[in-house]
Amino acid sequence: AIDGFDDEEETEDQEKDKPEKNKPEKNKNDKPLNANKKKDAYEGWPSYLSPAGHIKTGASYNFAHKKPEPGETDWRGLSRLKNEFMFELGAKFTDSWRAFASAKCYYDLAYAAQSRDNFTEEVLDSNEKDAVLWEAWLQGSLLKNLDIKLGRQIVVWGRSDNIRVTDVLNPLDMREPGITDIEDLRIPIAMSKLDYYIGKWGLSGIAIHEAKFNNNPAFGSDFYPGSTRPPKEDLDLEATEYAASLTGIFSGWDISFYWADLYNDMAHLEPVPFILLSPGPPPVFMPEYELKHARIKMYGTAGNIVFGSWLFKADAACFKGLKFANLPDKKYSRIDILGGIEYSGFKETTISLEAVNRHIDDFDEALENLPDQARQDEFQWVFRISRNWLNDTLTTTFLASVYGGKGQDGSIMRFSVEYDLTDAFKVTGGVVFYNSGDMPQFQNIENNDRIFFEIKYSF
Repeated sequence: AIDGFDDEEETEDQEKDKPEKNKPEKNKNDKPLNANKKKDAYEGWPSYLSPAGHIKTGASYNFAHKKPEPGETDWRGLSRLKNEFMFELGAKFTDSWRAFASAKCYYDLAYAAQSRDNFTEEVLDSNEKDAVLWEAWLQGSLLKNLDIKLGRQIVVWGRSDNIRVTDVLNPLDMREPGITDIEDLRIPIAMSKLDYYIGKWGLSGIAIHEAKFNNNPAFGSDFYPGSTRPPKEDLDLEATEYAASLTGIFSGWDISFYWADLYNDMAHLEPVPFILLSPGPPPVFMPEYELKHARIKMYGTAGNIVFGSWLFKADAACFKGLKFANLPDKKYSRIDILGGIEYSGFKETTISLEAVNRHIDDFDEALENLPDQARQDEFQWVFRISRNWLNDTLTTTFLASVYGGKGQDGSIMRFSVEYDLTDAFKVTGGVVFYNSGDMPQFQNIENNDRIFFEIKYSF
């Protein structure tokens, strides 16, 4: 058991001397190659390659839906039986150059079990099956203090763990909200990223080559807010998006500054006029509507400060160039301010509370009407408590995400349990409760309460 101990200690000391260890704001989704695995774990593979992956089955059972009206989809009972396979391959060419690629596919048996004819074409196209290249990037050092990362990747901004303010670069998978945390919902997109490090500061410049937006609930799903099919969405966006960040990490605190020039993830309705030819003059100009994504700019900052077992966090952002359907010729600005506190002084327990207010400047009452249904101030708070048990093999979590001070705009509450059966097998289960509210996306979800279960085998 002692054999090789000196070599391992020397390796750790060498790692401490590497410049990378002082680099601020490491991407949470960067995966270390060959981490905690023996060399013989990849027998038959070249030494510079690290294969991995998982097989996962997840299910959801809806227990609060009532019997639907004739012609409506029946969402009672089993709504998800998703089988997923992901394969990952890491490559470490030198101490400063590495690559990573992953691909996944899934098939949801729930739609065949419930009869596919009961679901809309949009639901089947979005949820039933897919195969996709996930992350795929090359990363290395061009100079001693200059790194580059190219390809499909995830870049995390901000300090909040539950609410997005400055974290604007990657879209989210929102098809079944409330089941998992934000860190498991981000979708990788193609970027080119340069990182320059000097002392305790890091400067990043990013060019985003792939305009993608949130994977929202499809028309006909039980989370889709409405009963009418949405208009066509304009996704022919070829202009590159740009972003930059400056981050400093110091003793007990850190701070970041952000800038981004990108498309708004939230689309707005915009009239597209066309000529309707009639038997007699003059021709009639009739409007059609299309979902458009406005080009916006974001200026933001975020930081953490630690006092003993207390962690205080803050995010703030100003968005310029927002557009709405009711006043399509006018652009608006919105200021989002978030504050949060986290306490880890109890044994194996973490408690956190975060709150954000989103304020639209120069607000016009016309925006409150359909289809925008916007409001000048939108308040959200999230309370979370998690505890580890049985030598960190069992984790329980309670999360409440509430819109409006008392939940009048809607809320989601989740209780979950995660248990590591072995190093390779993990099971997760829990229950999610949805409460309707005044916000459009929460107006018709009170019957979506569900039990969920997942088993995952990692190799």
